[in-house]
Amino acid sequence: MTKFLLAVHVLAAIVAVGPVTVAASMFPPVARRALAAPGAPGATGTLAVLHKICRVYALVGVVVPVFGFATAGQLGVLGSGWLLASIVLTALAAAVLAVLVLPAQHALVEGRDANPARLAMFTGVFNLLWATVTVLMIVRPGSTTGA
Repeated sequence: MTKFLLAVHVLAAIVAVGPVTVAASMFPPVARRALAAPGAPGATGTLAVLHKICRVYALVGVVVPVFGFATAGQLGVLGSGWLLASIVLTALAAAVLAVLVLPAQHALVEGRDANPARLAMFTGVFNLLWATVTVLMIVRPGSTTGA
């Protein structure tokens, strides 16, 4: 059962979080080009698609911590420092996405005044948090696997 939970957790992270990080990273440069050349063909549509990818896969991404908790419970590591740090960083990443990235994207899609440079910074913070969680999940300080 542990292997199944871990497999779903890892696959969900790849399938759900990966597209969000890529689409979110693509959004600010496209927004800058759209603002530099208003009415450019396709820019608004591209922004809308990237924003939709971020929204939809963010919702699907809820599966990642759900199966992560289940896996950690099966492995008996719920109290481990590396896992607690990962949980905190995951919550921060989710908050950055929900409170800063998605609303800024929405404002740009709607044509409201928004700052693509600030959005790029928020997106970078989101991606850095997820990268840190990924490293913690791989390295697992204190792990006895030797990996």
